[in-house]
Amino acid sequence: MSDALPLATLFASSFLSATLLPGNSEVTLVAMLLSGVSQPWLLIVIATMGNSLGGLTNVILGRFFPRREMTSRGQEKAARWLRRYGAAALLLSWMPVIGDLLCLLAGWMRLSWGPVVAFLCLGKALRYVILALATLQGMTWWH
Repeated sequence: MSDALPLATLFASSFLSATLLPGNSEVTLVAMLLSGVSQPWLLIVIATMGNSLGGLTNVILGRFFPRREMTSRGQEKAARWLRRYGAAALLLSWMPVIGDLLCLLAGWMRLSWGPVVAFLCLGKALRYVILALATLQGMTWWH
């Protein structure tokens, strides 16, 4: 059986997980790691690519929002993080809810593309690497 369909499913799940739409990229990745559907490194790369592109979609969308006062405490808190740490705050772009907001605000604040892409992708990749290592280590421990 070809790896194309499972990999496309992982990519789609990872992309959607990085947007405001529902997705279960962690569950999908773990299930695929446990089933041995493909090489772990390939699954990590595909999940990272999908999730990073989803996060960058949020950055792009953020650039379309008009520049005006923030209306919620959450927005203001995320904006303070971005002002304080710059694009490095996007290492946390993998976090539920706050990560989406950080990506949107990075676009809204017009942060430089190079650092945004670098930190966002690094944060997403580290999350999947840690998840994969924990899953594979757990498989070894149980056997």
